[in-house]
Amino acid sequence: MRVILFTGKGGVGKTSMAAATAVRCAELGHRTMVLSTDIAHSLSDSLDLQLGNDPKQIAPNLWGQEIEIYQTMESYWGTIQRYISALMAWRGMSGITADEMAVLPGMEELANLLYISRYNREGNYDVVVVDSAPTGETLRLLSFPDMLNWWMNRLFPIQRRVAKVMRPVVGAVSDIPLPSNSVMDAVAELYAELEEVHKLLIDGERSSIRLVVNPEKMVIKEAQRTLTYLNLFGYVTDAVIVNRILPEGLNDAYFRTWQSSQLKYREYIDEAFSPLPRLNMPLLDQEVVGLEMLRRMARAAYGDDDPSRFYYHGVSQTVVKTDEGYTLKLKLPFATKEQVDLSRNRDELNLKVGHYRRSVALPHVLSRLRVTGAAMEGSELHIRFHDDNPPPPVKDRKNHK
Repeated sequence: MRVILFTGKGGVGKTSMAAATAVRCAELGHRTMVLSTDIAHSLSDSLDLQLGNDPKQIAPNLWGQEIEIYQTMESYWGTIQRYISALMAWRGMSGITADEMAVLPGMEELANLLYISRYNREGNYDVVVVDSAPTGETLRLLSFPDMLNWWMNRLFPIQRRVAKVMRPVVGAVSDIPLPSNSVMDAVAELYAELEEVHKLLIDGERSSIRLVVNPEKMVIKEAQRTLTYLNLFGYVTDAVIVNRILPEGLNDAYFRTWQSSQLKYREYIDEAFSPLPRLNMPLLDQEVVGLEMLRRMARAAYGDDDPSRFYYHGVSQTVVKTDEGYTLKLKLPFATKEQVDLSRNRDELNLKVGHYRRSVALPHVLSRLRVTGAAMEGSELHIRFHDDNPPPPVKDRKNHK
């Protein structure tokens, strides 16, 4: 199953591009699902029909879905939420406030994203197009599985053992609610679901992210930061779509000024996002609402192409053998050396780029080596590892005799 996730700054037209992409994929014969993980749904408005929590067929080979967050949250988070709510109520928090505080930031969008793993297991769709939240929420969403992985591998086994031992002891002297086995099982089940969707989304042979931008300074700068963080977390971006380009031949001085500004920023986009392909989407003469206008948009952006294909293949990190040991190369486009902070904890590298953190598990060949330095070279962070105990050189058999 092919997964294409659209993101961008709010208002750049990512919902329309996601819907247009899905319409084109369906016309080419791919069984296509377009779904929205943004809490503020606008996919129904773009398609000009009402979508709901269950998949709805829109046209031949095309289905759409706007997920009801409360139903999804109950399925994936209900048991855990009730325990957290009870714990906060025990601390004196009012019932309604405790219920609200029991939902982790970003959990709503995350629960919606879990539908992707369900569709992957069921095998009913060839392509799933995701209209995601604006970039800030999407980055928080995509970094969540990394954080949860650390917690599950290090703290969860300890917490589960402690809860099992302490439950009868604490119950005799206090009324503090301790997590039951069902709560712990729900956490483990949620983690397994998250791990499944995470593996699918970082699989560069099946999933990719497309950035939608307008030729405007603030939009471009946010997209640059987004691409850096997507690379940091191992997600593949295969195209940048430049939306709402003014058509040529406008004689009005007002629009000529805007055209001049757009031309400058389009040239900057070509330089800044290279080698990613840039797909140019002109501003159409009508509002993009309904299937016919979405078809026009798809033709203008993709031409005769199949939008489900990969427009770019690339890797986010590589390991290179050197005379002293190895060099780990991480692609961090637009990051500067002042933004990057690096530390090591045994077999992990802890990276901080701006406000985002990530733990990079070192492959076995690097985990025993000493880090001797790091430097930004172009758009890559090069981390040098030195082997203090290299294996002895292999002797020539003839000389050995």
